[in-house]
Order: sequence, then structure tokens, then C-alpha cells
Amino acid sequence: MVQIKRVYNEPHSQDGIRILVDRIWPRGCTKERARLDAWRKDLAPSPALRKWFGHDPAKWEEFCARYRIELKEPEPRRAIEELARLAQKHRLTLLFGAADAEHNQAVVLKEVIERARQSIRWEARV
Repeated sequence: MVQIKRVYNEPHSQDGIRILVDRIWPRGCTKERARLDAWRKDLAPSPALRKWFGHDPAKWEEFCARYRIELKEPEPRRAIEELARLAQKHRLTLLFGAADAEHNQAVVLKEVIERARQSIRWEARV
């Protein structure tokens, strides 16, 4: 299972493996409070895409399309497959710092990882 959560929210025992997916460390959040298992900057949007988007909901659909293209590059694709395999056995919580819980990279990344996870399940059956 893959879920998303603001890094500023209180960690919970049911979070499973906690992975920060922001390129920049969340302002005002200590490492102790975040209780991360991993920080995957490599899965965050590129600096240019992040700046272009600026968390503007009007740009959301275009942001999603551009971010998915970035995630198809070899390095992010391998990381997504790794997380999808991990999600087969463990709960993953993708952490983000944005105030908008509906319009951020973790929403897109969760969908991409879940799709990869479904693909892995299908391949295992064949």
C-alpha cells in the first residue's frame, strides 16, 4: 500500500516506511520530527518544473503531464520499480512539504508507483 502525508503531520506507527519526496528539505522541520527512512530527492520534480508549477492549481494538469515525463527517465523509473516492489510487502508513506495536499508531486508519484505495482503483480502471475 502507498499513501501520502504532509511531513509536518505527526508520524504514526502505521506509516510504515516513511520517504520524503521533496527536492528541498521542508522548512522548519527537524530530522528527528520527520522520522524518515529515506529521502528520495531523485524522485522529486526537477528544479525547473517545480519553479514553473509554483503550486498553482491552474497549472496542475500540465504539471502532472510534465512530471510523468520526467519520471520515465531511466533513473527515476528504476527508483519507482524499486519502491513498487517494496510496496508489495510494506506500507509506504510518501512525505511532502507542500501545504496543498491535492496538488503536489506526491499525489502523482503515488499513482505512478501504484501503477508499477499493479504491473509487477500482473507479471508475477504470467
